[in-house]
Amino acid sequence: MKAWLPAREIVQQALQTRYKVDPSGELLLLAQGGCPWKEHLFSLEKELKVDVPIKFVLYSDQNGHWRVQCVPAGLNTFQNRLSLLEEWRGVRDEALSDLSGIPDCIFVHASGFIGGNRTQEGALEMAKRTLQTAPRPLSSS
Repeated sequence: MKAWLPAREIVQQALQTRYKVDPSGELLLLAQGGCPWKEHLFSLEKELKVDVPIKFVLYSDQNGHWRVQCVPAGLNTFQNRLSLLEEWRGVRDEALSDLSGIPDCIFVHASGFIGGNRTQEGALEMAKRTLQTAPRPLSSS
């Protein structure tokens, strides 16, 4: 309970300020790393009627580095709403920084569900680049 309820507040605050992180509204920046966010995110998206599904959650790890984690399609699935770029998967350190053009990269998991960067700005850029290359639905206007 000491972690669960405060985590909801952290996720809710991140949802309310998401457009300050990125104009797409698809990225959450958690003020505190290591908090359980998935269940809270899914319930808050419904409660708050979030119109654009969140694709990535950014948070700091125990080493002070940053993670960009894909939001799963549902609570009990390994399918992501959007995975990190395929060409980055399984690549590490300087090779990943060279490939992506983003400084301070640490890794992208082989499945593309999570990546790491030494800085918040780098992790944010990893998420933004992935969003920029994702296919978008055609508008109906």
